[in-house]
Amino acid sequence: MSTMTTNQDLDPVALRQAFGAFPTGVVALAAEVDGIQVGLAASSFTSVSLDPPLVSVSVAHTSKTWPDLRRARHFGVTVLADHHGTVCRQLSGPVESRFEGVEVSVSDDGAVTLDEGLVRFDCSLYREVEAGDHVIVLLQVHAVEHGAEEDAGKPLVFHRSVFGRLERSA
Repeated sequence: MSTMTTNQDLDPVALRQAFGAFPTGVVALAAEVDGIQVGLAASSFTSVSLDPPLVSVSVAHTSKTWPDLRRARHFGVTVLADHHGTVCRQLSGPVESRFEGVEVSVSDDGAVTLDEGLVRFDCSLYREVEAGDHVIVLLQVHAVEHGAEEDAGKPLVFHRSVFGRLERSA
């Protein structure tokens, strides 16, 4: 049995690899801001609370998208399906083409969701919490929509810096 040394100098590359060993789902966080669809992909989505209903995503301080996106009244959060790998890369690419060819719905409050998402949430900003080189964005859920479980498909999974799919065992 090995013991871990505490207070070690943590190499950022090794730490990123260690964090990447934990598979996560991927969401699109998007809204209409000043008449323009603005969004990003995040693999740090998690449920937080049922009362009040809260979810969270973490956004890097270096994000050029979050300062514009955070001005929205409402946000759409879409849980991406396993066929959304290309869309996810597109949402991480050049700002001007993030929604090119992507079918979306826009709520009256400006929340943008992908039409083929597994689950779609309408949220508003609840709180931002500074956390190292990221900000944890807490979002209050106002509405949720998901299809029947048998029709829903499988989630897009991000693991060790690549996309994969979840396999169910019998």
